[in-house]
Amino acid sequence: MAENIFIFVPNLIGYGRIILALLSFYYMPSNHIMAASMYILSGFLDAFDGHAARALNQATKFGAMLDMLTDRCGTMCLLVTLSHFYPQYMFLFQVSMTIDISCHWLHLHTTLLAGRKSHKGEDSNTNPILRIYYTSKVVLFFMCAGNELFYSSLYLLHFTEGPIIAGVGLWRILSYGLLPIGVLKSVLALMQGYSAALSLGEIDVLERQESQKTK
Repeated sequence: MAENIFIFVPNLIGYGRIILALLSFYYMPSNHIMAASMYILSGFLDAFDGHAARALNQATKFGAMLDMLTDRCGTMCLLVTLSHFYPQYMFLFQVSMTIDISCHWLHLHTTLLAGRKSHKGEDSNTNPILRIYYTSKVVLFFMCAGNELFYSSLYLLHFTEGPIIAGVGLWRILSYGLLPIGVLKSVLALMQGYSAALSLGEIDVLERQESQKTK
């Protein structure tokens, strides 16, 4: 009897993340407490689906795609809201969305075309900086959490300064302090997209060579 990969535990966690993300989007314009709670919980669960996939031997290409799309769409919808809250920075948010979606999608798509198991594996990241980024759990967590916290702080700052520390609101402190992380994350995504484009070009060349051999 064939396995039903759609009900694997990590994929069920993924469905839960999608529901939480949708609830977060619904509340984003008006209720920052509900929106932030749902968004953070969805992100928190992201730390468990990968562990579940490895522990239960339930890693799938569908799960990898679901995980990446949930992350990217969640960040994108948050940036759409930030564009509404901070229209003077709309172009920067638009550029960030474009880089995030296009480069991650290109990287994952190329990984699947090349027959590799994961877009986070060493064989999928020949660039030494990207290899460290994806293989070091500490670096990956610091960058991803820092990036999400940066955008979340900007979101919360629209509603409140947050707890006051030395006369300055916590959300304002985090927004300024984590800005370099947000910029670096986009730079890494561009590097990722460039590397994936080169790999995709190599696949095209090999396929053309094979096609010419059969003529």
